[in-house]
Amino acid sequence: MALTMTAAETKRTRGSTVFFSVTLLLVLGGLGYMTYLWYTEHQSNVGTSAALEAKTAELAAADERIAELESTLGDIRADLAELEDDYQDEKEKNDEFEDQINAITGTVNDLDKLSKTDEELLQKYSKVSFLNENYIPSDLDEIDDEYVQDDREPEFFHADAMDFLEELLDDAADDDIDITIVSAYRSFDEQDQLKGQFTQVYGEGANAFSADQGFSEHQLGTTVDFGTSQITSAQAVFAQTEAYEWLLQNAHKYGFTLSYPENNGYYIFEPWHWRFVGEDLAEDLDDADAHFYDWDQRRIDEYLIKIFD
Repeated sequence: MALTMTAAETKRTRGSTVFFSVTLLLVLGGLGYMTYLWYTEHQSNVGTSAALEAKTAELAAADERIAELESTLGDIRADLAELEDDYQDEKEKNDEFEDQINAITGTVNDLDKLSKTDEELLQKYSKVSFLNENYIPSDLDEIDDEYVQDDREPEFFHADAMDFLEELLDDAADDDIDITIVSAYRSFDEQDQLKGQFTQVYGEGANAFSADQGFSEHQLGTTVDFGTSQITSAQAVFAQTEAYEWLLQNAHKYGFTLSYPENNGYYIFEPWHWRFVGEDLAEDLDDADAHFYDWDQRRIDEYLIKIFD
């Protein structure tokens, strides 16, 4: 058997060798590429793991810091709560002190106001108390002519009560009620002269309707005798008028009260005679269906401080 190869066999052998070599190179190349990919992925995982560990460490540190801050915040809240309690305690003390100051100030103001208010204005005079010849109201103003009976001498009234009187008369006029002023302030001497005239005519009977000098409410300057355009003097017939009925229903709203109602123990029924005592007292008397001389003087005195309010 011959050992030599033919040209064709030699060609095939070379071809196989080349194929094998190429195949081997491809396999080795593939293995190298796979090895590269694995290495790259490994390195990437190593980097990611390191970053994750670093991040975890940062989060742990942040959690620890948050815990510290929460603890500090808790301490601050506790301090604030304590400060709030202290503030409330001090505020209550200050409020109590302020109330005391206000009470003292109010008392001082009341005493000052009372010291400047004529204490005679709410005293009882009808055969009870006496005003001497030197007593003159602290301030008198002339009543506007439109309110006074025609052809009469000027009439005067207490200046601090004038607004109340004018408001009463204006509101009555708005209600179409005819009310005029017959008489207002009278001095000690004027009352003496008037009483003398009545005594000459009526004798002792004058005591039933006319006060002696010093005992007349008119000397206070806060008392008026009302009439109408038809009734030009103090007359019992005034009780039959719309003016009197209006006064009964409304005078207390302006601080006036009827001094001598029917069956009083001082003088005859005088529907024309009204005295200013302040809105509070007049309202309370009306609510109680009482009259000025029905109440104890000490009870009446409590209203003095507000007589012109």
